Amino acid sequence: MALATLSKRIFTDILSRYPQNPSLCNAISRNISKRTQYLEEVNIADFLKALGNGVEVHTEKLANEVGDLQQLLITRTLKLKKMGIPCKHRKLILRFTHKYRLGFWRPRVIDVNK
Repeated sequence: MALATLSKRIFTDILSRYPQNPSLCNAISRNISKRTQYLEEVNIADFLKALGNGVEVHTEKLANEVGDLQQLLITRTLKLKKMGIPCKHRKLILRFTHKYRLGFWRPRVIDVNK
């Protein structure tokens, strides 16, 4: 809610400064009004698919060893290493689990029509 208020304030500030440039105002209003669709229920398969870079090949292994997403969020690098996940994929998984825990990143709905 605070982000929407801040973006409206920025938009009105730009409008007051540049009333003669309607294309800039239209572009800003389109970007502010566009909402990103996120997945409501996230499981390990959706999480790894959203990461990309071939990490989704470890879905079955992580689902069997770890269980659910909440356990994946607190899994350490040594446990992932013992499961046989390569270093590059471990780094990617750990980076995005940390971002997910802090609320900075969420998996998006993948649009197959594009």
